[in-house]
Amino acid sequence: MVNGLVNLFRLARAGTVLVWHGVHVVPEGIDAPAPARLLQRLTAPFRDKRAGKSARLSKALTTLGPSYIKLGQFLATRRDVIGPELAGDLASLQDRLPPFSMEEARQTIRDSLGADAGTLYATFGPPVAAASIAQVHKASVRQPDGSARAVAVKILRPGIERRFRSDLDSFYFAARLIERFHAPSRRLRPVAVVDTLAEWTRLEMDLRLEAAAMSEMAENIARAGDKGFRVPKVDWTRTSARVMTIEWVNAIPIADLAAIDRAGIDRETLGNHVIRSFLRHAMRDGFFHADMHQGNLFVEPDGTLVPVDFGIMGRLGPPEKRFLAEILYGFLTRDYRRTARMHLEAGYVPPHHSVESFAQALRSIGEPLMDRTAEEISMARLLSQLFEVTELFDMRTRPELLLLQKTMVVVEGVARSLDPRLNIWTAAEPVVKGWMEDQIGPRARIAEAVEGVGALAGLVAEAPKLAEQARRVSAALTEAGETGFRLDDSTVERMAAAQTAGSWPARAALWLGAVALAAIAVKIWVA
Repeated sequence: MVNGLVNLFRLARAGTVLVWHGVHVVPEGIDAPAPARLLQRLTAPFRDKRAGKSARLSKALTTLGPSYIKLGQFLATRRDVIGPELAGDLASLQDRLPPFSMEEARQTIRDSLGADAGTLYATFGPPVAAASIAQVHKASVRQPDGSARAVAVKILRPGIERRFRSDLDSFYFAARLIERFHAPSRRLRPVAVVDTLAEWTRLEMDLRLEAAAMSEMAENIARAGDKGFRVPKVDWTRTSARVMTIEWVNAIPIADLAAIDRAGIDRETLGNHVIRSFLRHAMRDGFFHADMHQGNLFVEPDGTLVPVDFGIMGRLGPPEKRFLAEILYGFLTRDYRRTARMHLEAGYVPPHHSVESFAQALRSIGEPLMDRTAEEISMARLLSQLFEVTELFDMRTRPELLLLQKTMVVVEGVARSLDPRLNIWTAAEPVVKGWMEDQIGPRARIAEAVEGVGALAGLVAEAPKLAEQARRVSAALTEAGETGFRLDDSTVERMAAAQTAGSWPARAALWLGAVALAAIAVKIWVA
């Protein structure tokens, strides 16, 4: 009861702040409960209408604090929940807050790393950037040869975990109320939305996980031999859950077009590189930086891209990558029926919808693109329209695809800020072509065949062991049959030993099935 009253008070305060800043309590186009619509009308005279809608919303969420800033950033990826207009307003939300004190930063370092900043770092300067969850300091560390190496030290805000826990409790309270009393909202699964936000922030508030994400992406890049994109190195000896130390990136902010021009970097080439790097990581690796706005991207004098802030990462599994490959292939070839059939076969669209009707809906997206120039076509917009149409066909929301779409919007914006005439399709073609060959072309079939042959090789290696196990089980059963299946101690022990040795009929069936699968794989290989 007390907890419920506390949450009601917190939500009332949030509503008051939103009203004070001129933000609609109920976003336009959202089917809200009657009490919320009444509150909307009652508070209309008190709203500040001087600033634009997106500016008012950003200001209100910033006033409410770190949890609400993150909520806004997260909801910007959930157009299915809040609608396209509000999602567009939230997309411009800047994650900036006043810094906390140097003493608090030094105390966090002492508590987290077990030593003073003066011991761990040769120099430790004031904050150079402050956001809702953490701030960054420039420092240096002493090298073995006595020289100093510049580093960036990211430190979580004091008490941020406790603040998020209390605000998330309020979000859950509101989500449960919505699900209980407003049936139309249940399909949007408000509690599940808060679950995802909670997981998102949990990952961001353990800086070891961000460091691990940087390490993983660096390995992916090194394995593929990518050029022109690198990840800052992590100093693991000075990294913990609340403090992370990485190399200092001494490069040009990608938003500083004048500095890029002075450095002689070709902006058209750089714009293409931004698009291709993002698509390569998403499509090839299934692991991409999901917060690639201008403030998180730098470019070195040779044109190498260096991202920072790996707190939000996106992942795509093989089914999602195949899904996107088929979508892109269908739109490029205007084979809408193929794309529709794939949606139904994969279970993305329920089977009670027909392939033909869904193909017609896809055609409504694809055909208008035929009359536009390449510069006017946005892949992010294409995906956005696709998700809007699939929602009409009861396609279940896939958060990983929505995060991909949101990131693509941001990346396209960065690329076109470098070159307003950027041809997105030309930029993407080399990556997409190779990706489609890997996903749905001959190379994919060969990979499947190799996997099947590998499975067969493993089973063949096990064949002698399986045969011996089968012989022992058969002998035990024969002996038990001759003695009338007496369940005395000796017989039970022998049966238990045989069973422990392995269940040969199941293994034999598995072996025969694998041989058949391998035969199919070899046939595909030869074909």
